[in-house]
Amino acid sequence: MAKCIRVPKSEGEPIRRALMEEGLLDMDYRIGSEGDSILMPVLCDGYRGYAAEEAELRPSNCGETDYKDIADVPDGLKEYLPKSFDVIGDIAILKLEDCLVPYRAAIGEALMKVTPNIRAVFLDGGVKGDFRVRELEKIAGSGTSEVIHREYGTRMMTDPSKVYFNPRLATERARVASMVEDGEVVIDMFAGVAPFGTVICRHARPSMVYSIDLNPECERFMKENMRLNHISNMECIIGDSTEVVRKLPKADRIIMNLPQMADRFLDSALRSVKPSGIIHMHKIIERSELEPFQKEITKRMADEGLGMRVVRVSELKTYSPTMSVYVFDICPE
Repeated sequence: MAKCIRVPKSEGEPIRRALMEEGLLDMDYRIGSEGDSILMPVLCDGYRGYAAEEAELRPSNCGETDYKDIADVPDGLKEYLPKSFDVIGDIAILKLEDCLVPYRAAIGEALMKVTPNIRAVFLDGGVKGDFRVRELEKIAGSGTSEVIHREYGTRMMTDPSKVYFNPRLATERARVASMVEDGEVVIDMFAGVAPFGTVICRHARPSMVYSIDLNPECERFMKENMRLNHISNMECIIGDSTEVVRKLPKADRIIMNLPQMADRFLDSALRSVKPSGIIHMHKIIERSELEPFQKEITKRMADEGLGMRVVRVSELKTYSPTMSVYVFDICPE
């Protein structure tokens, strides 16, 4: 018997990625299925509201499924191999410790051998510049980093070497879409290739979604994603969101997915949201500073004559041993 959580099939891949990232997926067992549910083996007593239960799951054959066992790297370095990696469409992106970089080709080949759906593996050199694009080096496989990524019944074209895209926000995108009421006006201030707008338009009925990004490369991907998903109620805008929002209708909902510095632009969002509206702001902060941060932004906005209150805070993912990415649901007052 294995400890597992039972999640809907529609949430299986986002939850699997999140468990992998946090080291909570039990690799000794295979993922199972039962009816409309995925049985995810876990090393915890519950996760994101899903309580753990006991179930019969097949043991893993790590010799066939764990790339770490077949990667041709010195035994003394295997402990540094990453436990998780990003999958976007049919490419994998992973970060390596400096000591593993000389063996990157062997690591990429090992990952492809145990992951049949992967076309290519890229080494992640980190997010660079104002446009938050990844510095990628292909270490195995073929083709470019341009892909079609599937998420909650949508298809989205992206290229993480040219535009910002985070596959680990799938659950958050679905959450926000589930909250959108008929006829809402939605503004995404830092939209990238418009994954929030795409999921919202496919699963809700907003009157209009304004997807804004400063990176001119995003426009082609935004428009292609509208075409792929038969969307007609989204407008793609390239420009400085703090300037653009002044010319747009007041929004029922504003999304601020710029976790490094979104709070710097909170005043623009509060001036652009309806009195009954809501703002979803992402922010990277020290876990110990969560409460002081809420007090600080509330005071800072009050000093500018902008009332606000935080109605919900949720941890989206870990960022470092002491920091996490949080989403703050904020209402004007």
